[in-house]
Amino acid sequence: MTVSPRLTIRSLQVRAVQVPMRLPLQTSSGTIRTAPLALIDLHTEEGATGRTYLFCYTPLVLKPVCELLANLDEVLRGVAVAPLEINRLLQARFKLLGISGVVGMALAGIDMAAWDALARGAGLPLARLLGGECLGIQAYNSCGLGLIGAAAAPAEAESLVAAGFGAIKVRLGYADLATDLAVVRAVKAAIGDGVHLMSDYNQGLSVPEAVRRVRALADEGLYWIEEPCLAHDYAGHARVRDASSSPIQIGENWWGPGEMAASLAAGASDLGMPDAMKIGGVSGWLQAAALAESAGLPVSTHLFPEVSLQLMAATPTRHWLEYVDWASPILAQPMEIQGGMATALDTPGTGIDWDEAAVQRYRVP
Repeated sequence: MTVSPRLTIRSLQVRAVQVPMRLPLQTSSGTIRTAPLALIDLHTEEGATGRTYLFCYTPLVLKPVCELLANLDEVLRGVAVAPLEINRLLQARFKLLGISGVVGMALAGIDMAAWDALARGAGLPLARLLGGECLGIQAYNSCGLGLIGAAAAPAEAESLVAAGFGAIKVRLGYADLATDLAVVRAVKAAIGDGVHLMSDYNQGLSVPEAVRRVRALADEGLYWIEEPCLAHDYAGHARVRDASSSPIQIGENWWGPGEMAASLAAGASDLGMPDAMKIGGVSGWLQAAALAESAGLPVSTHLFPEVSLQLMAATPTRHWLEYVDWASPILAQPMEIQGGMATALDTPGTGIDWDEAAVQRYRVP
C-alpha cells in the first residue's frame, strides 16, 4: 500500500485574469462579457502543487480577492496541508469580520487548492480521495442563453445542444410575463421535447410576481425554475414553491452549510445547487452533501465544473452538473462533454492545470 506524504505549504501564488466569454451572459442583474478569475497555486515543500480558480463575478471584486489571498501567503507558510485544520485556523482569524463575501471566497479557494494538493500528493483523482469513483455525470449546458429575446434565443439554444447536451438553461425575468412565455415557447420549439429546459430568474422577481409567473409557466414543461426571488428569502421561496407545479431550484447563494440548513428548514426549494466556492470549498461541500442526503434533496452543481465534477462523486443525491466553459481558455485540458455526460479523468487531483501562454495573454495587474 502506498502512503501519501505529509505535505507542508511552501507558498501561495495568486494571479488575476479576465477571460473573454464565448457567449456573453445577460441576466436581470446585468451583462457579463468577461470572466474575472483568480488563479490559485498552492505550492508545497514536497513538490505537489494544488490548483483552483475563483470566479469573481465582476472585475471590481477580482483585485480585492487576489490581494486578500496574497496577504494569507505568509499566514500559511509552513502549515500542514490539512484542509480541516486550515479552515479552523483561517476562520478563527476572521471570526469578528465573518466568512462570507470576499473572505469566504478566499477561504474556499485555499480549501479547494489544498484538497487538490492532497489528491496529487496521493496520486489519486480527488473523487477517489473522497471515497468516490470517477463517474459519468449528466451535464446541462449553461453557457449563454441570457436575456436576448424570443427572436435570438432559438438559434443560440440550438447551438448549445449541438454538442450533444440533453439539457440547457434559459435566463428569464423580462419586463413582462408575456416575453418570458414567448422565449420559453420559442426555445422549446427549437430544441424539441427530447431536451430538458431549465430556467433561471437570477433573483429578479418579487414574491407576488414570482407566484404569478410560476403559475403561468405551469404548462410550459420547464425542468426547474431557479431563484425566482431574492436568494436568502427562504420564506418567500417556500411561498413560490407552494404555488408552482414546476420544481423550484435554489442554492447557488448559500454561503456555507449553515445557510443551506436554514433553507432546508424553511422548505424553500425542491432541489439544491450549492456553489463550490460559496459553500466553503471541498470541505463545505462535503457537509452540504451530508445535509442533502439527510433531507433527500437532489443536488446539482453551480459553476466550477472541473472541481464540481469530482465533488459529485462524493454526493449521494447527485443530480446535474452545470457546464460552463468560462475557464476553458486558460486550462491546459478543458473539460469535454460526450453524449451529454461529463466524466472525470483518471488523473491525480481535479485535473486543473494552466495553459500558461493563455494565462499571460489574459493576465491583469
